[in-house]
Amino acid sequence: MLDLEQLAAHRGSVLGNLPGAPQPAQKMFETRVWDGLRKLDPHRPVFVEAESKKIGQLQVPDALLDTMRAAECIRIEAPVEARVAFLIDEYRHFLAEPAALKTQLDCLVALHGRVVMGRWQAAADRGEWASLVADLLENHYDPAYRRSTHKNYVRLAAARVLRPRDLSASAIAGLAMELAALADREAAAAA
Repeated sequence: MLDLEQLAAHRGSVLGNLPGAPQPAQKMFETRVWDGLRKLDPHRPVFVEAESKKIGQLQVPDALLDTMRAAECIRIEAPVEARVAFLIDEYRHFLAEPAALKTQLDCLVALHGRVVMGRWQAAADRGEWASLVADLLENHYDPAYRRSTHKNYVRLAAARVLRPRDLSASAIAGLAMELAALADREAAAAA
C-alpha cells in the first residue's frame, strides 16, 4: 500500500489538515513518495486511495497520478451511518474546536452558498455532529468525489465493490485481509 495522505500529512479534503502536523515541502513529499515506491514489490499489486491532483497544498507527481488513474479500481461502499461514525472519530479535533471547523467550512461558501453554509455552521454551533457530517457527505463530499472519480479513473465502472457492514477496527482489518488475499491471487496469476 502507498498511503499518499500519510506522506503528505493531509487527509486530502478541505478539512484535511492534521492538527500539529504541517505538510512537508513539495520536494520532501516527492522524496517520501519515491522512497515508498522503491520499497514496494514490483510483482505485487499496490493499493492507493483515489486522490485528486492535490493533497492539501502538495501536487501528486504526474506520472504517479496517471498510473493511478489508469489502474484497476476497487470501491469500498460502507453504509452512511458507519461513515458518519468513522469520520466523527477521525476528525474529533473539530468537535473540540468548532470555530476551526467553521473557518475551514467557509472555504466552501462559493460552491454551496450562504444558506447551506449557515445550516452547516448552525449544526456545528449546536454540536449536531452526526447530522452535520451526514449533510456534508450527502451535499458536498459524495457528489464531488463521484464527479471527480468517474471523470478521472477510467476503470471505475468495472470496479470490484466491497461492502463492509461498518467501519470498526475489526471490519477495516477484515477489508485489509480481503485486499491482501486479492493481491496474493493476482500476484500468483501473474507469475
